[in-house]
Amino acid sequence: MNRGRDVESLFDRLGLARTNPAATAGDGTWRAGVGEFMSEDPATGLPLASIGRAGAADCQAVLDAAAAAFLRWREVPAPRRGLFVRDLADELRRQRDDLGTLVALEVGKIRAEGLGEIQEMIDIADYAVGLSRQIGGLTLPSERPAHRLMEQWHPLGVVGCVTAFNFPAAVWSWNAFIAAVCGDTVVWKPSPKAPLTAIAIHRIVERVAARHDAAGVFSLLLGDDPALAASLAADRRVALFSFTGSSAVGHHLAPLVAARFGRCLLECGGNNAVIVDETADLDLALPAIVFGAVGTAGQRCTTTRRLLVHASRLDEVATRLAHAYARVRIGDPLDPATLMGPLIDAAAVDHFAAAVAEARAAGGRVLVGGERIAGPGHFVAPTLIRAENHWPIVQRETFAPILYLMPWQEFDEAIRMQNAVPQGLSSALFTRDLLRAERFLAASGSDCGIANINAGTSGAEIGGAFGGEKETGGGREAGSDAWKRYMRRQTVVVNRGNTLPLAQGIVFDLPGGKGW
Repeated sequence: MNRGRDVESLFDRLGLARTNPAATAGDGTWRAGVGEFMSEDPATGLPLASIGRAGAADCQAVLDAAAAAFLRWREVPAPRRGLFVRDLADELRRQRDDLGTLVALEVGKIRAEGLGEIQEMIDIADYAVGLSRQIGGLTLPSERPAHRLMEQWHPLGVVGCVTAFNFPAAVWSWNAFIAAVCGDTVVWKPSPKAPLTAIAIHRIVERVAARHDAAGVFSLLLGDDPALAASLAADRRVALFSFTGSSAVGHHLAPLVAARFGRCLLECGGNNAVIVDETADLDLALPAIVFGAVGTAGQRCTTTRRLLVHASRLDEVATRLAHAYARVRIGDPLDPATLMGPLIDAAAVDHFAAAVAEARAAGGRVLVGGERIAGPGHFVAPTLIRAENHWPIVQRETFAPILYLMPWQEFDEAIRMQNAVPQGLSSALFTRDLLRAERFLAASGSDCGIANINAGTSGAEIGGAFGGEKETGGGREAGSDAWKRYMRRQTVVVNRGNTLPLAQGIVFDLPGGKGW
């Protein structure tokens, strides 16, 4: 791709410019904001566009509009809300190639992954459309005669959605499309490292919303000031605050939500392990490990960061991984032959270098990689390090393609190692032993929100609820019954009789039984 003429053409098709506004309430009007920040091409290190920086006044205006839009949107029948999301999915299908290219251009993931991310948006939209005709409650047995006991679900309110750069489109859609069919409105604060993708999506949203009288259902706040996310977390108008990012930032934002008794949905860090036992099929395991460790240049919350291999197979796995890593083509994410693009920015490269240095200082042996790649852009070599699970650097999440290799002898030891980190997102076991697979999936097995057998840690499907435990935050998004996070539950009692029996057999009568 010619990063000149072709970028201009892509921008034209997606409604982007070299200078872009800061915020929109979703009604077709955009606010200029206060000051600017830059979107950068991580493959070259050069700026792509300037973006307006939303200020406090912009945040207040967008929240006011979202709260007002909610009062209208909650009255729209859920199947009609689903039609709005259905038409959004159709527009995403039509612009999938351009949006996937933009994702690759702006955040550096290879174009195949960029296209996959837009496909994920389409998939969750289709899921949400079906959900719009299935949201239901329960009828429960009442202990009182002539009484009906039920529960029903109502729209919740404004959802504040803060997303990370690594999935600049899909994670918003997990929240937004489910929230929309549930009757909520959504204020999106994307990563300042991926604002163009958010703007392009909102240009599509506005066109479709105009056809469905859905202006204000989705709105956008752009900025590089961390105070913007904190403002959403602290604002009482935000009924649900959904945050995707590091555990450190989650630790800061969650108390702001709790202080006002708000709802919080956290998708924070992962420190995911793959266990390989003596029986594992390495032809199955190796591709999953390499994609899990190298995909998106190690910048996924589900990236494979620890590889726990039975001691009898450690040398074989290390040799085969070294051979595979040597064949990973690193370069322009828009080149179809590339398997690994750049890190997101110069700071990420510095964090990579610091992690490798810390692992070496602790006694780690770098088997493959470990270096920056000279030239323009933010490229590093995929890295394999012989390490120990208890080292502080191994206990932390480093958003880079670093894989720590460690042996084990007994399967219980492998599970203990798997669980002995603060995070609890995704986990995997490669085995041909059925009893071990069941042991891994038992309550005493993996303590993660996602557990895989003969599949890697990365690449979750939208049909299941996505999220993790411990410092990952406990959030659940996308499929299964994750929709319940975006609604409020109401227990309902209907008395169809002429008397008022109390629960638990309580008798509460005035003397003489009369006189009410």
